[in-house]
Amino acid sequence: MRSMENIYICLASPIAVSIICLRREWRRTMIFILAGMSGYLMAAYVTSFFAGLAGCSMSTTSHAISPAVEEIIKFLPILFYLMVFEPKKRDCANAYLLVAVGFATFENVCFMTYYGASNLVDVLIRGFGTGAMHELSCCTVALGIFLLWDTPWLKVAGTFAFLCTAITFHAIFNIVISGPTASMWIGSAIPITIFIIYLTFFHKKLK
Repeated sequence: MRSMENIYICLASPIAVSIICLRREWRRTMIFILAGMSGYLMAAYVTSFFAGLAGCSMSTTSHAISPAVEEIIKFLPILFYLMVFEPKKRDCANAYLLVAVGFATFENVCFMTYYGASNLVDVLIRGFGTGAMHELSCCTVALGIFLLWDTPWLKVAGTFAFLCTAITFHAIFNIVISGPTASMWIGSAIPITIFIIYLTFFHKKLK
């Protein structure tokens, strides 16, 4: 865990400096990326706590605990952004994607640090598969916010439903890629394929 903290300091330091130097719109971009990276560090702590509390194995933690913790923590900075600043829905969706980018980037760096980066195929699968999964999960909740946030009686329940959908997708992805090689390849290709289709629909909704 200590090495993860050191990696976080190394990656977060230049981003924190850039936040001070950049103008408002660019500064906000870097803040959300940093929030995503910070979210992954927090998710690691929370996941370890619940896994230890329940006595779960590594596979059970990855399949049952980690998806819920990670998706909820990724949602928290966006919820704060919505409640405090009341941004436009398009800005909120873009912010959510930036949080996902920061989260996935830090996760991939930690993965390569622990397991090595000598196998290019594994790195590509990890980078595009897991990265697309995190962004697709955030797009799912962002779409819920975009469609339902103006309807008071649907705002809370609808957003929660979309968040549960993202958690379920995340859990299924973790289960599929933990299988044999063929399963890992298929599981990694699914988020990228869905993301391309889904992003086309998502952009149409934002217009």
